[in-house]
Amino acid sequence: MNTFAAIVALFIFGWILKSKQPFNRWKKPNQKFPPNWRIILAKEVAFYNTLSKEEKERFEFKVQEFLLNYRITGIQTEITIVDKLLIASSGVIPIFQFPKWRYHNLYEVLIYPARFNENFETKGSNRNILGMVGTGYMEGKMILSKPALHHGFDNDSDKKNVAIHEFIHLIDKADGEIDGIPKLLLEQPYVLPWLDLIKEKIDDIYEKESDINPYGGTSKIEFFAVASEYFFERPKLLAKKHPKLYNILEEIFDQDMDERDLNKTKMEIGRNDPCPCGNGKKFKRCCGKNHYI
Repeated sequence: MNTFAAIVALFIFGWILKSKQPFNRWKKPNQKFPPNWRIILAKEVAFYNTLSKEEKERFEFKVQEFLLNYRITGIQTEITIVDKLLIASSGVIPIFQFPKWRYHNLYEVLIYPARFNENFETKGSNRNILGMVGTGYMEGKMILSKPALHHGFDNDSDKKNVAIHEFIHLIDKADGEIDGIPKLLLEQPYVLPWLDLIKEKIDDIYEKESDINPYGGTSKIEFFAVASEYFFERPKLLAKKHPKLYNILEEIFDQDMDERDLNKTKMEIGRNDPCPCGNGKKFKRCCGKNHYI
């Protein structure tokens, strides 16, 4: 290889490396959270509505931080601020109790207009994929179907949220291996009980004696993601039907999800209603004042 070719190769390699490692220049929010974003969260994200005023401020900071540091790209579809906030919320919810957490294995989220197949085609046959975490040349990327992203927040009762599912895979993968054991969050004494519980619950799925999504029965990896969806979507039901599973997921994520009132879903905010920011003012005199000028 001649000198010029070697220089070009090094430049390309450096550019690829730089594009996949944004954390050397990690950005922190330095502006106030936009009031219209707060309204969207209140209307779309049930988890947000369960938070205290201080917790909402922390959630908003993490959402802003997410959007500053990870690219969101539409593939044959337009990306709206609602799309961006739902993606950021999906990433923040599982790691909400870990303020220093960063998804070092992610740099871009690709949004597709529909289901896709293994060749990333949105037309034709075998289009049954709603979301995935990339590997190989797609390492560092997540792909989500836009309708599936929205369905995860629209349906409050099906125990499913595709975007949260894929972020759980990234959490699983953060220790260098995707195996259903989130070693960075699960203390060593809990590993064997966790593996035993996974086997027990997968057996129940195969015996058709479980309300857990059957997809969780395909592997330890998918069981962790599916069970985590259940934990964040229907925690009270999970605690009632699967108390051991609930308890160990509570240990992993350090969140008392069954104490949160997820029935506080999509808020329809009237002009005289309390502002969702939690400062006690009426909506029309706070975050909604621009709507009522």
